[in-house]
Amino acid sequence: MTQQHQLPSLPRLFLIISARMTAFAVALLWPAGTWQWWEAWVVIGLWLGFVTATVTFLLRHDPALLLERMKSSPVQKGQKGWDKVMLLLFFVPGIGIYVIPGFDVMRFGWSEPLPVWVELTAMALHLPGFFFIAWVMRENTFLAVVVKIDQERGQRVITTGPYALVRHPMYSAVIVLLFAVPVALGSRFGLVPAAIAVVLLLVRTFLEDRTLYEELQGYPEYCSKTRYRLLPGVW
Repeated sequence: MTQQHQLPSLPRLFLIISARMTAFAVALLWPAGTWQWWEAWVVIGLWLGFVTATVTFLLRHDPALLLERMKSSPVQKGQKGWDKVMLLLFFVPGIGIYVIPGFDVMRFGWSEPLPVWVELTAMALHLPGFFFIAWVMRENTFLAVVVKIDQERGQRVITTGPYALVRHPMYSAVIVLLFAVPVALGSRFGLVPAAIAVVLLLVRTFLEDRTLYEELQGYPEYCSKTRYRLLPGVW
């Protein structure tokens, strides 16, 4: 990493992550109007554990990827114009996934909460989702938050690990987690923004795949070997 592209100091990194996790907790608990919501605390704990483990691993093994993933701006140098629009569209349902469940099951009771066994199943599904994302990060150091061809770091096609199964394995795991969060919170209405977010993610997957096909050397050959984008045998 160059001097201009250094990770924050450890104390500053801790503050940034703490601020993001606090915002996540507030997004869940403030709409609920109470701290006494065990499902929300379990979800917060799951994500806190995942973020802590991921940051610890990347600090040791791939600080360049950690720096890339720490970028919070939805607009970055080299980003495709259409992706800026996609991230803007994704913002509302993305926030809704976290905000609506509290209003739904705790504050207003818009719908009957999901059965506890369903909530527990969704909580458990977080773990394989997290492990799969960690596998993706271990294999792909070019896993940017935005869609761009990273010329500065010499982006190349990744074909190992989960990329031997599908071309966009990160999105496969994210789709599962988008539904798992509101279900773990017991919210039926929370599935509405989750479904909208998944549709937008499918569109983004198609557009990103086309961009890589047209602009990343070796990607067409990779596509001929790894046929499916998200789910083997389906798409």
